[in-house]
Amino acid sequence: MSHVPDPDDPLAGLPSRAQIAELILAGRPHRDTYSGWQHYRAHRGRLVPPPALTPDQWRIVPAARRTDYDLYRRMTNVNLPLQRTPMQEKVTRLIRRRLNGNTLKQDAPTLAGIMVSGWGNYGKTATVCSATAAFEDQWLQLHDFLIPGAIEGTVDLHAPVVYVSTPVTATPKSTCVSILNFFRADFRRRATLPELVRLVADSLRDHGVKVLVLDDISRLRMHRSDDQDVLDLMRAFMSLDVTLILTGVNIPATGLLREAKWDKTTAQWVMPQLESTRIHGLEVTQTEHRFELVELDRFRHTTAEQIRAFLNHLRGVENHLRLLNAKKGMLTDGTMPEYLMRRTGGVVGLLGRLIEDGTQEAMDSGREVLDEDLLDEIVLRREDMANAPDEPMPPDQPSAARRPSGARRRPRNTVFDDHGPRAAEDRTG
Repeated sequence: MSHVPDPDDPLAGLPSRAQIAELILAGRPHRDTYSGWQHYRAHRGRLVPPPALTPDQWRIVPAARRTDYDLYRRMTNVNLPLQRTPMQEKVTRLIRRRLNGNTLKQDAPTLAGIMVSGWGNYGKTATVCSATAAFEDQWLQLHDFLIPGAIEGTVDLHAPVVYVSTPVTATPKSTCVSILNFFRADFRRRATLPELVRLVADSLRDHGVKVLVLDDISRLRMHRSDDQDVLDLMRAFMSLDVTLILTGVNIPATGLLREAKWDKTTAQWVMPQLESTRIHGLEVTQTEHRFELVELDRFRHTTAEQIRAFLNHLRGVENHLRLLNAKKGMLTDGTMPEYLMRRTGGVVGLLGRLIEDGTQEAMDSGREVLDEDLLDEIVLRREDMANAPDEPMPPDQPSAARRPSGARRRPRNTVFDDHGPRAAEDRTG
C-alpha cells in the first residue's frame, strides 16, 4: 500500500531515510560512458529542496526525522541548480540553433561545429551538457526512442549524444579509444589507427550519434604534432553527419583558431585577415570556418540590465537554500550583492562554491543564515577577485593581474617583526 502524505505534516515532501541513503551511496557514474551520460540525463535537475521550516517547526519534528531533514537539506544546499543566465542562454541558443539546423540538413559534406570557450569555473561543461541533454530528450521523443532506420530485432544502443573528455596526452589513437570506451566497445588494443577510425565511424553511425562533445579541448597545443593530428581527426569526424561541440579554457590561445582577437563591441572573437600560414599542411581555415566560437562570460555589474541579471540569479539561489533563520532577501538585500560580486568577481562557479560552503558553515555553527560575517570565514582562493580578467586574452597579452617584468616589488611590512633585545633597549632608552 502506498504512503499517502499527511497534508498537516511539515515534512510531507521529504524523502525517506532509505531514499536519502540511496541518493548519497548510489554514486554517480561519469558522463564519459553511455550509462553515465544516461544517468546524468535522467537525473539532472531532480534534486529538489525539502520544505522550508522555521526554527519552531524544526524543534517539534521527531528527532529521527529531524536528522533526515538536516541531512537532506545539506545535500540540496551543496547542489545548486543550473539557472538560466544571459551568458548561459547565449550559448544554449547557439547550440539549439546549430543542432536543429544540422539535423535537418540533407547530403551536407560537413556539418558546422561549435567551440565554447571561457575561463575556469565559468560553467562551460555544465551549460553544454544541459543543452545537449535537452536536445537528446527531444530527439528520442521524436523517434519514439528508436534509432531511425534500425534493423528490426537488434538492440543497438541509441545514443544521440556522446560526451568525451579530451585525453591529457592526446593522440589520434587515444582520442578514438576514448570515444569507443563511451560505448564500452570491444576492439583490439593493438588496432591500427585506420582500424580505430573505421570503428569510431561505425559506432557513431550504428548508435545514431548526432552530437559529439569533446570537453577540455584546450589540452591540445598546436606546436605538438600529435595534437595537430587530433585536430585533423576531428575535422574528419565532421563529415560523419555528426555535430562537434568543443569546450575548453581560452580556446583562442591554443592555436586552434590562429590568433583570434576579442571585439569589445560584439563581445565575440573575430579572426584576422587570411595569411599564407599553413598548419600541418592544411589551411588554417579548415578549422576556423567550420566552427563558431562563443565565449561564456561571467556576471558583470556595469549596466542596469547586468545588475538585474545578477540579482535574479541570487534570488534563484536563495529560493533553493534551506536554512532555518533565512529571511527573504538574504542574498539580494543591502550590501550582500556587492559583497558577493566582490568576493567572486561574478564567476558562477566561485559564487556557487562560496554559497555552498557558507551554508555548511551556517548549519554547523547553528547560525542558520548567510551574512557577510559568516562568508568572510570562507576562503575561496588567494588571488584577489578584483583582478579577474575583464575580457578573454590570448597568452601573448600580459594579464592585468600579472606583474610586469622589472616592476618593483612592494616592500614587506616589518611593523610586527621582532628585532631582538638590543633593538628593544634602543626604543626604551
